[in-house]
Amino acid sequence: MAHLLASNPNASHKLLICSNLGHSVRTGSKSECYRVGRKTRGGGSDLVLQCSSSTRSSQLPWADQDVRLQIENGSSGMLKQQFEYFVCEYGWRVRRLFENADEIRKASQVQAEAFHVPVSLFNDLFFQFFQAEVLSGLLYKLKNSPPNRYACLVAEPAENDPDSPKQLVGVIDVTVLRDQNVLQHLPPEAEEYLYISGIAVSKTFRRRKIATALLKACDMLSILWGFEFLALRAYEEDLGARKLYANAGYQVVSRDPPWTSNWIGRKCRVLMIKRTSLPK
Repeated sequence: MAHLLASNPNASHKLLICSNLGHSVRTGSKSECYRVGRKTRGGGSDLVLQCSSSTRSSQLPWADQDVRLQIENGSSGMLKQQFEYFVCEYGWRVRRLFENADEIRKASQVQAEAFHVPVSLFNDLFFQFFQAEVLSGLLYKLKNSPPNRYACLVAEPAENDPDSPKQLVGVIDVTVLRDQNVLQHLPPEAEEYLYISGIAVSKTFRRRKIATALLKACDMLSILWGFEFLALRAYEEDLGARKLYANAGYQVVSRDPPWTSNWIGRKCRVLMIKRTSLPK
């Protein structure tokens, strides 16, 4: 799998609010963080996302807190983060990576474990090199990318699960790109898009809807940043990943040219694109 607000004139004073609707909720079903609309406030227009959740037994420790992401109209154009849960669903909540050494290391470890291809000799040594490379790449993107052009999102348990205390269980990268190979499949007015990459889930937590929650968080981020199209790539033969993306609304629009995928060890990839519905 290969790999948001430079050119949107309506981006000032957008506010994303995610707040739990209900005080103590019951077991079992999924949490929703997904109703989006606009609310007028003092002559301006705010982007509003309401979050209702269902959990086991007790009230979540973060219930009744507003989750706010705000883009302020200023010289810096910085994305200010107060609380940042884009999605709280299926027992997981997704937020932006905290840029501290410990969390960056944990996120890079999740990705390294997901993408490392074991070798028969010196596997541990090769994994250490690979993990260092992943960490270096993440640090580079965090340091050199404006906060409204790149985001690393992470998933964590919505409750204090004894099996995963304070643990990151999933990671996904979101980057604003303008690659012509992708833009040719979009309407002429689309100048940029969000590119989804690096999606990784800890091995012990797979098949528990974490990847689905991460992809929904990307949808929320695309609405917040004002981008209508999201794109990603998947290996053509990876039917499981392609089904995951198709269920999330992505459609295959092209595949790698034959001359690029006939090399030894090079797998053919498909390009998948999703169109979101931006609030009016």
